[in-house]
Amino acid sequence: MITIQKLVLLTLIIFFVSEKVYSQDEKEAKPLKEILKTISQQHKVQFNYIEKEVSVIWLIPPIHDLSLTEKLFYLQEKTALDFEIINQRYIAVSSRKQNKETQSFLNPQDTLSIYLNEIEIQKYLTTGMSKNKDGVFIVNPKKFGILPGLIEPDVLQTMQQIPGIYSANETISNINVRSGTNDQNLFLWNGIRMFQTGHFFGLISAFNSSLAQKIAISKNGSSAFYGESISSVIDISSLSNEIENTNGSLSTNLISTEFNAKIKTSEKSSFQISGRRSFTDMVSSPTYRNYYKRVFQNTIVTNLDNNKNVNYNTDEKFYFYDFTAQYQQKIDSKTELVLDIIGINNSLDLTQNVTSNSIFTSKNSNLKQRNFGGNITLKTQWNESNFSKINFYSSYYNLDATNQSIETNQILDQQNTVFDNGLRLENKHIVNSNLVFNNGYQYNEIGVTNYENINNPAFRKKTKEVLRMHALILETEIQNNDKTIFLKTGLRTNYIEDFGLLIFEPRLQFNYAISNQFNLEVLGEQKSQVTSQIIDLQQDFLGIEKRRWTLADNDKIPVQKSKQISIGFSFKNKNWLVTLDNYYKKVTGIYSPSQAFQNQLEFTKINGNYSVIGSEVLLQRNFKHFYTWLSYGLSNSEYTFNKSIPIQFVNNFQIVHSISWAGIYEWKKLKMALGSKWHSGRPETSPLTNILNFDNPLKPEIIYNNPNNKNSNDYFEVNFSAAYDWKLTSRTNVQLGISILNILNKKNIVSRYYRVNKNNSIESVNTYSLERTPNVSLKLSF
Repeated sequence: MITIQKLVLLTLIIFFVSEKVYSQDEKEAKPLKEILKTISQQHKVQFNYIEKEVSVIWLIPPIHDLSLTEKLFYLQEKTALDFEIINQRYIAVSSRKQNKETQSFLNPQDTLSIYLNEIEIQKYLTTGMSKNKDGVFIVNPKKFGILPGLIEPDVLQTMQQIPGIYSANETISNINVRSGTNDQNLFLWNGIRMFQTGHFFGLISAFNSSLAQKIAISKNGSSAFYGESISSVIDISSLSNEIENTNGSLSTNLISTEFNAKIKTSEKSSFQISGRRSFTDMVSSPTYRNYYKRVFQNTIVTNLDNNKNVNYNTDEKFYFYDFTAQYQQKIDSKTELVLDIIGINNSLDLTQNVTSNSIFTSKNSNLKQRNFGGNITLKTQWNESNFSKINFYSSYYNLDATNQSIETNQILDQQNTVFDNGLRLENKHIVNSNLVFNNGYQYNEIGVTNYENINNPAFRKKTKEVLRMHALILETEIQNNDKTIFLKTGLRTNYIEDFGLLIFEPRLQFNYAISNQFNLEVLGEQKSQVTSQIIDLQQDFLGIEKRRWTLADNDKIPVQKSKQISIGFSFKNKNWLVTLDNYYKKVTGIYSPSQAFQNQLEFTKINGNYSVIGSEVLLQRNFKHFYTWLSYGLSNSEYTFNKSIPIQFVNNFQIVHSISWAGIYEWKKLKMALGSKWHSGRPETSPLTNILNFDNPLKPEIIYNNPNNKNSNDYFEVNFSAAYDWKLTSRTNVQLGISILNILNKKNIVSRYYRVNKNNSIESVNTYSLERTPNVSLKLSF
């Protein structure tokens, strides 16, 4: 805790050091016309002006990181022009009249407050990340700055910097949002639902960061167009608004190599392709060796008795790859067609050898995890006020493992397969500048197959489940004339055909600008989902990816439902950002095998719910080239299982206290970030006594305390990253990046459970965090 106190003290000292932010990045004057073009591209607005009034003006540009409002203030102060905001997209530029009665608007401070009151936070945590007035966090990878430990805008690592989003076991394939499990999050890539999100079984994001155009993240109050999730929504889009010029990139790091190419085939069409493959099956880098030890500890890949690694240089072959392709065609000025495909694969091949009594035995086990998807989208703008979109998508997920035991000669084959096919219709009607009406229809057919085959004793089981669902969506967006009030209400009506079950899901996003600096935000939602991941046995699928997808049956496995409400406040000016969110969330219909119990409830199959109440605070201070932030999260989360003793106890994924800090420096082509994470330990269940229960002499059992009766040790980690750009030509750029995870090499325990060993005594099994791990990347963009 001494280290934490020092970091907090240092951060507070930095917070209260003031520095003027209106200083200029540029020292040379430029034509105003060129400056307006740059602002237009950065903030997605359009300026209307008279050529002769603008073309004669030269001035020093405002600094790049200022908000649109601050830039317009600056231009008005430096020129004899007025900037009138017509709506969210258009800004009128005109000569300033001396007679106020003939002016197009009053004082610039009053006029520009219209835009200020739209309450969008332009720089949230880092450059290229913002928060919209509907509570959605937006990441623009092409403008992304830097975060501690990250040298590229990895979406699943980036979202964990947001208060309330974390990974209780340190992997990106197990992201927890306000005490929820990973399967309660909805991951979309260009409208395709993804059932696999990680490479290296959870340590690396499966989504190519060079490809994404926009990433939208919602913790609460998500749009009614999003269904089949009771926690967060992560919507990744690689589609650009316009047909871009031909460009591409090549990059490599100590794990993998990737490429991305976008080819402009005509003025109205383009084709984009990307791919990435690890070279871990050919080269063993220090980064790979540390990742290997982190992922495969306490699994079938290591010896469970002493947890020593097998010789992975000769006996183990692991690699991953992913690829995407996209074709964009503007059929005419109003219609656009988009085709998308994506593929993700992890592959592990393990050979185990042993020589006993001069007899050599060799067994082979393997694990493959894949997710493939495709999407067809047709978008039409009927007129200036009406838009529609229709898309068909299909997603296929498969987890396939063969485990040949070298000790018992037992062979176990396991498969988990998901087919998800869907149709979506969306319509948008702009009634006027204050009212937008949206509606739509969605159809989903989800099929899940689970298969097991054991040779000794002979056993075979195969189950297949299919559910068909329909959804009607109604949504309205209302804002007043001066943009101080934003209200978005939605209703999603789900009908599960196979159960004859009708579910109503209201949604709410409300934002009120109390002043130019203070805002009130209220978010609420009700959601449901029929898919979930469960664990039958901890050593299923070689113990690496032990979770398998399954469907609700409206009996033993009910439909999960959630209710959530949050009230937040924010303060923002040119130097400061302070946010506070208070929330309450309740989830019903959870199935105990989905909660990863490793205590007396490990083999139980009961239903229950959990509720969580908490607060999240963020303080951010901006300087000229340096900014820093400190976040704190407090939560209290409890299960309720009516058939357990006791009925109520702490949630497996509860993190009571969490603190994150970062200091980020950006100057010209150099970016550096140093940050730390600390949180109180995860819940664990300790044995009540060292004496075992021998009611079954062949399988003695541990006598436990009440579930989650204590917490493990606190978690603390310090990370660093840096990147530097070189501009080789007007269109060619090289970026060198370095990162170090867990600089202090702290041996954090991310989970602990207890088991009976061969000597019939109790031992604890700890899973440790990633060791100090460096990485280096080199990227060529052209």
